[in-house]
Amino acid sequence: MSEKVILSEKMTNITPETRIMMMRSDDSRQGYRRQVLAALAVSLGPFAAGLSKGYMSPAIASMQESRLNGSFTVTDQQASWIASLSLLGALFGGILGGMAMRSGRRRVLLAVALPYTLAWLATALSTSVDMISVTSFCGGMIVCCITMITQVYVTEIAVPEIRGCLSSVLKILSQIGILTSFSLGAYLNWQQLALVVAAAPILLFLALLFVPETPSSLLLRGKEEKAAEALQWLRGPDADIRQELATIRTNILASKQFNDGRAGKLKVLLSKRLTRPVLITCGLMFFQRFTGAHVFNFYAVPMFKKTFRTMSPHGGAIAISVVQLVASCVSGMLIDSVGRLPLLMVSGFMMSIALAGFGSYAYYEEVFRNTLNLTPVEPGYDWIPLLCVVTFTIAFSLGISPISSLLIGELFPLEYRSTGSALATSFSHLCGFVNVKTAADFQDHIGLYGLFWLYAGISVLCLLFVVLFVPETKGREIDEMDPKYVESLCINR
Repeated sequence: MSEKVILSEKMTNITPETRIMMMRSDDSRQGYRRQVLAALAVSLGPFAAGLSKGYMSPAIASMQESRLNGSFTVTDQQASWIASLSLLGALFGGILGGMAMRSGRRRVLLAVALPYTLAWLATALSTSVDMISVTSFCGGMIVCCITMITQVYVTEIAVPEIRGCLSSVLKILSQIGILTSFSLGAYLNWQQLALVVAAAPILLFLALLFVPETPSSLLLRGKEEKAAEALQWLRGPDADIRQELATIRTNILASKQFNDGRAGKLKVLLSKRLTRPVLITCGLMFFQRFTGAHVFNFYAVPMFKKTFRTMSPHGGAIAISVVQLVASCVSGMLIDSVGRLPLLMVSGFMMSIALAGFGSYAYYEEVFRNTLNLTPVEPGYDWIPLLCVVTFTIAFSLGISPISSLLIGELFPLEYRSTGSALATSFSHLCGFVNVKTAADFQDHIGLYGLFWLYAGISVLCLLFVVLFVPETKGREIDEMDPKYVESLCINR
């Protein structure tokens, strides 16, 4: 008799939760390896998204320089619309992606990868500002689908022990994409750089051909045999998946019966099982967008020009990008060991201090020094605003940036995951669009210092929100994989 048969006989009186953990431990290394490979395959999506985010800064500068060569002219106002229209497109992309996700996570990623390439080819061939604006909007719509669905994919395939780490891989690849665009943008014009960005979705399409659909999505659509094959591939060829598969199947059926038995769809939509995750994730997305991260990304060089005296503003922007990448890597190592809540609390506290410090230094530069006609600040003081921005970047990349995206996949029950992801992601990009378009207006009315003091106050509210409302999900199974999920259905969460 094999060791696994003997083990299964001894596990008769063991709880399902313990049984799943013991079965996983037999082939954990091999199972982890398959999950890592799948996560790396879909992370080419965030890499492509990072390339597109990093594209705007060098590309707009190239477009404005190309007017000397007889090309079309791009004014500063037109440049701001080109950059922000991608966020407006992402607002609609979140809604469409949430609807399409019901047909399968991998299937939708395959469907949008090549159209994303076509959008960037159209950008490279653009002959007017209007054409680039249209491609920016369409590209933002598609890239939102990609980033949202890749997060859900990783959440559904990964075991709790490595789910946070694999989620951070998506952020790391996105940061690598941004740095790649910044680096290549120093040597390529906007058309050549667009062709480079267009190649990334092709790599995503090819990588997706070798990974399976998520078992949860397949079971939700009644494809049990394919779900078993997908789960077997993810956990390893020798892993015993029977208990885990049975748990997912039972929980999905129980959830469907629970929802069918509710009196009307409105009552279901207003239940805590949906409203609580929506409020938590949308709250985190609001704080993520309105604490200044997008402003630093879009206006880093102009802000450093106003605060630096001797240091290069462009060098400061590149340094911030490198720090952001390193912080994302550190977050990936800590998120599953330290937990989500401690990182979020540290993130909120550090962001508050850093933003208040940057605002205070800007106040000294804009008001105090100019009013009193003081001599220029000593060269050595340039490190103060740079240190504040570095501290903010570390705090943002360590906590709220990766964790707010991770919680979208962790908090929503499977039957609401597509709807919830669409709501949270669309709301996030709406906030991003409003933040980017109003930052200059706020700065005109309350100054650069007032803008960052406002962001510091929002960061304090973020810390309070995390302490009061955000649950810890470290080591917790997502609902359809949790053996105790059926018991929780009787509680209107």
